[in-house]
Amino acid sequence: MAEKWNIDDLTVGATMETTFLTNPVETSSFRFRATHLDGRRAPKVVLCDDPRISPGRPCIVRITAVRKPKRADRGAIEVEFVQNLDLQLKGVWLDPIASKKLQILLESGLNILLDGPQGCGKTVLAKSIAETLGMEFVYFNCGAVVEATDFLATIQVRASDNGQPVTEFVKTSVLESFEQAGDEPKKRYLVFLDELNRCPESARNALMPALDTTRKVFHPIENHFLNIPDNVQFIAAVNRGNEFSATFGIDAAQLDRFAPLQMTYMPPTQEVKLLHERHPELSKALVTRIVKVADAVRKSPELTGGLSVRATEEACIYLKHPLMEKAQRRLLPEVLQSSFCGRFAGRWDDTTTDAGTVWTVINQVLREEKKK
Repeated sequence: MAEKWNIDDLTVGATMETTFLTNPVETSSFRFRATHLDGRRAPKVVLCDDPRISPGRPCIVRITAVRKPKRADRGAIEVEFVQNLDLQLKGVWLDPIASKKLQILLESGLNILLDGPQGCGKTVLAKSIAETLGMEFVYFNCGAVVEATDFLATIQVRASDNGQPVTEFVKTSVLESFEQAGDEPKKRYLVFLDELNRCPESARNALMPALDTTRKVFHPIENHFLNIPDNVQFIAAVNRGNEFSATFGIDAAQLDRFAPLQMTYMPPTQEVKLLHERHPELSKALVTRIVKVADAVRKSPELTGGLSVRATEEACIYLKHPLMEKAQRRLLPEVLQSSFCGRFAGRWDDTTTDAGTVWTVINQVLREEKKK
């Protein structure tokens, strides 16, 4: 297939797939522009002004006009919006229903709360959303927050010109994104509040007006309320459960400011696919064996905690290294003992502990695999 369309092949009424970005030409009457149609480069810029378009999200359009087709340096292909395509995220997995829910929430501009076990892909999902939709990704670790002002500014001590210590406020990435969003209304920002329930509940109260229709937050440096522009969207992530000891409760009022979206570990087949794509140096059979052990650990009724995808990826990193690649099958138990058992309390050689239980599960699965 040709890499670029011939202008004569693009007829009015033809429907095609494209992905728009915000038009950087401020004087243009079209808010969105694209460079490709059906995966092939268009001979002229593709323009549309439909408000239903989400920059970075694939959609179907219909050609309505081809302006100045005989000019190589001028003209444009004007299209009308037909429909959006399903959100396609790279490097993550969501079950089909959760994916549809996520798409609706993103289109609606609601705050989203990702709730799932550790290492199930919450942060990766948020990054992938920002990348797919062409949004500026703003990461913030709520676990570092002690006081309400820490969301927006931190107190730093530096030396002045005369050598005396000076205390000053330094803006956080969250506050900077609010200010930048006001200055650049055509640019979209995704503020990711990671580990939201690892900061004190009293500190989170400062975000309450930011997360509801008030859309305001107090600026601790300039001592006034700052409006949060509409081109800022919030996604937060939490770990909830008795196995997480360093977390704080989230009351009903705070929860009600988010649309909750439950996540879980991806199915083994999807995890194998993901890991094999990331680590092609390993055979698919070996990756499958690693994931099969992990799945058995996650499903063990004797264990309360989960096993993250970070653990299976860590095992892959070990086994593909030159120090281990020539003895992967022999070293697999040792690697899993470290990467899997090491994430649970106790010791692998003490069967009364969670780590010991994990070691038992590892050996059971590997013995069954060896028999096969």
